[in-house]
Amino acid sequence: MYSKILIVVLVLAVIGTAIYFTRENRNGGQPVSEKTTIKVYFNNNKLDPEISCNKVFPVEREIVKTSAVARAALEELLKDPSDLEKESGFFTSINSGVKIQKLAVKDGVASVDFDEQLEFQVGGSCRVSAIRAQITETLKQFPAVDSVVISINGRTEDILQP
Repeated sequence: MYSKILIVVLVLAVIGTAIYFTRENRNGGQPVSEKTTIKVYFNNNKLDPEISCNKVFPVEREIVKTSAVARAALEELLKDPSDLEKESGFFTSINSGVKIQKLAVKDGVASVDFDEQLEFQVGGSCRVSAIRAQITETLKQFPAVDSVVISINGRTEDILQP
């Protein structure tokens, strides 16, 4: 009788351990975290076949919940569209490899500073407008953001020129 109870307890312990470690490993060995949905904005040649320079469209992304949600949204934007999003016509005008150096939101203004990769070999007023629209709309989805100031290495005046 005791051996049957012992076997049942051991089986339940093994199952419980397996469930625990399976949940841990789904998130790179970290405990499963709470998620939240944000939007990132891209151009889309199917929704806007004439490609209006500053017309961008939202794509929802699920991220780990964070208090720095605006920065997390920008980081998602800088990852480029996924293959599935690309198949749906989404594309980015932002160079790959761009880094966020600083992001602060104060009095409704989001000030974001990028490295020089943001404007590397960027030419044409259409592309510049598209880059600004992607960043601005991604940040303005948050109630604390009314406007956006973009800078590169601290400069705001002579950046993203056509």
